Amino acid sequence: MTLFQSIILGIVQGLTEFLPISSSAHLVIVPYILNWDIPKEQAFIFNVLVQVATLVAVIAYFRMDLIAILRAWLNAIIKRQPFATSDSRLGWYILVATVPAGIIGLLLKELVEQAFASPVATAGLLLLTPALLVIAEQVGKRNRSLEAMNWFDALWVGFGQALAIFPGVSRSGATIAAGMTRNLERPAAARFAFLISIPIMLAAGLLAGLDLLQMPNFASLLPVFIPGIIAAALTGFLSIRWLLGYLVRHSLYGFAIYCVVLALIVFGVSAVR
Repeated sequence: MTLFQSIILGIVQGLTEFLPISSSAHLVIVPYILNWDIPKEQAFIFNVLVQVATLVAVIAYFRMDLIAILRAWLNAIIKRQPFATSDSRLGWYILVATVPAGIIGLLLKELVEQAFASPVATAGLLLLTPALLVIAEQVGKRNRSLEAMNWFDALWVGFGQALAIFPGVSRSGATIAAGMTRNLERPAAARFAFLISIPIMLAAGLLAGLDLLQMPNFASLLPVFIPGIIAAALTGFLSIRWLLGYLVRHSLYGFAIYCVVLALIVFGVSAVR
């Protein structure tokens, strides 16, 4: 991997991790379309590191929310009133929504890794994302806030996140869509989607980090990877900010169209080659 490739893919990761267009798909598809021959081992290390970078971005953006939720959650437990406030309930809902993806991710780990090896399969799975976005726009009434959430809402969104273990199915797209089908407002669905991404991204990063430590050339690749990591963190932070503002007045249809076009481009490139 070159320095230029690192920066470009870092920007791609930062933009697409939180926009409902699938970062995992883009990290497979972009090198494929540009005909970049990046060694699999390097690609794995880089993908782990830029995912950690976007984790840092979402924690930085929601730092005040996370502090408030954690404080309320701990105080409620100490007072033996675990569901007394909206923030304490939100803490429990985040944990509930994490469970489906954690279980399914462990059970289907090998199958998911095989899917990452095929750009065409990734493009096929990418088509699930616009389907989910369109269903959410058609079904959702968008008349509920986060304060109105309940246990079933959280679990339902958690199953949406579980779908995103496959490359091509956008984590933010699936979870925002799941929230909207439970009639959450678009910004509220997006906010909860970003908050529940933190535990699963942290767990995935820790597991992948154990694999990184066993790679002998890990340290030698860092000078090339670090600019990409920084680019992912900065663009990730900005993309969260932009999307939350965008969803106040706009639908998800534009993202759905983009995903379909990108998948068709991959199918076309594959046919030509």
